[in-house]
Amino acid sequence: MFIQTESTPNPATLKFLPGQTVLDSGTADFRDRESASGSPLASRIFAVSGVTAVFVGNDFVTATKDDHIEWDHLKPAILGAIMEHFQSGDPVIAADVERSGGHAEHSGEHSEVVNQIKELLDSRVRPAVAQDGGDITFHGFDRGVVYLHMQGACAGCPSSTLTLKMGIENLLRHYIPEVTEVRPVGGLDPFNG
Repeated sequence: MFIQTESTPNPATLKFLPGQTVLDSGTADFRDRESASGSPLASRIFAVSGVTAVFVGNDFVTATKDDHIEWDHLKPAILGAIMEHFQSGDPVIAADVERSGGHAEHSGEHSEVVNQIKELLDSRVRPAVAQDGGDITFHGFDRGVVYLHMQGACAGCPSSTLTLKMGIENLLRHYIPEVTEVRPVGGLDPFNG
């Protein structure tokens, strides 16, 4: 098995491509070792000292490291953990563990606007973000503000503010006049400290 690696815009996150399907559908975001208990793959990666987060997509895995450890020390151990997992025959995620299917549900007076937002995210934003080892999903819409959840390499990425403000916000405002602003939810909020 040959596993390729790619850097991401987030210097603390590296993308691993095992050359085969990792998850058939959805994504899985593990922000700490405890949350990975239902994923044999994520648990193996978290066993590597210095790993702080694991994100699993369709054909890739991203690992985020502690700032005090260099990739030169972590990368071989993570590659070994991924290879060991795929040779074991274990599932990536246990059958009873919930995966993220993507966007949050929304019903109400703005459902048409929300459907347009989700369509633009799915067609224009998420494929590009997946190339960088992450995902961005719809979380909510309130008084012109779109709330997005950033996962994988996107979470905590130094360029995430620029991506949200200059990229996604401009795209959504261009196509959907009801949108006035885009903000992240969960974890680090670069706009509100």
